[in-house]
Amino acid sequence: MKSIAALQAVVTATPSEREPSDAELDAIETEMPLILADVALLDAQIMTIDRTPNELDERRIRRARRRVLAARRDLINRAATVSGGAA
Repeated sequence: MKSIAALQAVVTATPSEREPSDAELDAIETEMPLILADVALLDAQIMTIDRTPNELDERRIRRARRRVLAARRDLINRAATVSGGAA
């Protein structure tokens, strides 16, 4: 029987590779408003999965979609400002 112990180091990440880098954490921080807006939209949609949406549900979903669009717009505008170009 062939041992795979020698291959273990290749497959298993070192402890330093398991943690996100500072650049990755900064990217997550920058995208957090969009992530939270997407979660709010999913929550609003999930609430109506097993029933017909009433007027309040439809408003909640519409409002959540607007938040997602606004967060995407802000993220794109921020990226365009940082890169120095116009969108």
